[in-house]
Amino acid sequence: MKTPVEGVGLGLRHDLARELLDRRPSEVRWLEIHPENYVARGGRFQLNLEEARDHWRLVTHGLTCGVGTVERFDPGYTRQLRDLLDAIDAPFHSEHMCFGGIDDTFLHDLLPLPFNAETVKVAAARAKELRDAIERPVAIENVSYYADPLDPGGWTEPEFLLEVLDAADAKLLLDVNNVYVNSKNHGFDPRPYIDRIPRERVVQIHVAGHFTGDDGLIIDTHGEPICDGVYELLAYTIARLGPVPVLLERDQNIPDLDTLLEEVRRLTAIYDRGVAAFEAEHAA
Repeated sequence: MKTPVEGVGLGLRHDLARELLDRRPSEVRWLEIHPENYVARGGRFQLNLEEARDHWRLVTHGLTCGVGTVERFDPGYTRQLRDLLDAIDAPFHSEHMCFGGIDDTFLHDLLPLPFNAETVKVAAARAKELRDAIERPVAIENVSYYADPLDPGGWTEPEFLLEVLDAADAKLLLDVNNVYVNSKNHGFDPRPYIDRIPRERVVQIHVAGHFTGDDGLIIDTHGEPICDGVYELLAYTIARLGPVPVLLERDQNIPDLDTLLEEVRRLTAIYDRGVAAFEAEHAA
């Protein structure tokens, strides 16, 4: 039987799919997929997707429709995406607050946007376009950035995010690791950032590991274990926002499933404590 989208989930990645589907660990409450891996594909991918759908609730997180893209999205792809979302009964679909291509050229990166009014118009228009095409809510994820994208006289990132979400009537996929990475690389306290986020906008949280270079620059890689600082920021976030489903992202250097499940259990303990703290505060 499917479970609701709650608690801690895991990404359905090809390297782990067969073992995950065979074992069906109870610690994993739901799964996230990248739709680009499944749109218009059959064979093993389709069989794995159908098996996952029969046991878990699935959500989708896209890599190719960043809402900062100036050009309109390919209508052929968005129709295929809608069909996939219908097939798995996805409650919403998420994309990134970035641009990733121009003139039909995909750049294979999540490039940050300037925090200004012109960008708000573009991002809101693309988010509305995608929402109308797939016929379900769209959530937008904050990204990591390594050069400061602030324009003179522009907004802070939380202000910019909220302007886009309000203009598009969109939801937020809050990537706590990206907030942490940006706070370290750009020297700000991440907690006031979290405080600015209205909980009614947040439908999902991402956490992941990152790499710290010899020069101290932190790179969001999804290829390392989660660090203590991200765990601590997640605890603060859940206590602030309440029971928002949390996804463990691991896309590189993927360890064995048991190692990932250890992280899932630690995340679940943090999630449960945070939800209890949130409920106690709001019951008063």
